[in-house]
Amino acid sequence: MRLAFFGDVVGRAGRDAFITHLPGLRRRLQLDFVVVDAENVAGGFGITEKIANDLYDAGADCITLGNHAWDQREVLTYIEREPRLLRPVNYPRLSHAPGKGAWLYDMPAGRVLVCCVLGHRGMEALDDPFSAVDKVLEDTPLGLAADAIVIEMHAEATSEKMAMGHFCDGRASLVVGAHTHIPTADAQVLPGGTAYQTDAGACCDYDSVIGMGKEESVRRFTTKLPGERHKPAEGPGTVCGVFVETDPRTGLAKRVEPIRIGGRLIAHVPEL
Repeated sequence: MRLAFFGDVVGRAGRDAFITHLPGLRRRLQLDFVVVDAENVAGGFGITEKIANDLYDAGADCITLGNHAWDQREVLTYIEREPRLLRPVNYPRLSHAPGKGAWLYDMPAGRVLVCCVLGHRGMEALDDPFSAVDKVLEDTPLGLAADAIVIEMHAEATSEKMAMGHFCDGRASLVVGAHTHIPTADAQVLPGGTAYQTDAGACCDYDSVIGMGKEESVRRFTTKLPGERHKPAEGPGTVCGVFVETDPRTGLAKRVEPIRIGGRLIAHVPEL
């Protein structure tokens, strides 16, 4: 199976780039399943039903959210009726958070489990991410209940993301980090057969500070004073993600490579 995960889509620049490039990438890479994190797609803060439908129409099979899941209040009801939209799995049971944090998708190429989890270090404190992911993997084991498993570790700390990769090694097809919006250079297949990259990067204008307007970001760092609301940068966007090819017998990864296309970053699209 051929899978792709695309990092946080930020604002109109990221949205336009993703919608423009995804159909061609699906054909070129013969993708069976596409996951995209789109928690920053609506002006940098959250997602709306209309924008989600635009991403599905472009070829996304599943959309994940992170710490900005509820920035657009309409999501609280929309997520209840849209199984293709996932929020972090580790909300406390007593929060009664709407929607799901993991879902098994029955696709023509096989059954794909997607799980999104929010890290602890430097993030809002939810339940333990490792225990939450462990339960998901025990309930839907790779090679038995699922033909492929994608775990998104939406976290600030690279150490926590890497720990999650090793924790899931041999039990997931891909563990990929999101949230910090910068593509890392460590795409690899771990010893147990799980593909891993610390951060997929963002789909955004990279003439920015993690996708947001650079002038306001620099001003806040240099003056330490509050100012205008952050707004996404509006130049040409780069689409960043991760491509994984799995072994049909085991669901584990045979190959992993980064994807970068459009905008300012050096392009890289895997060759089949």
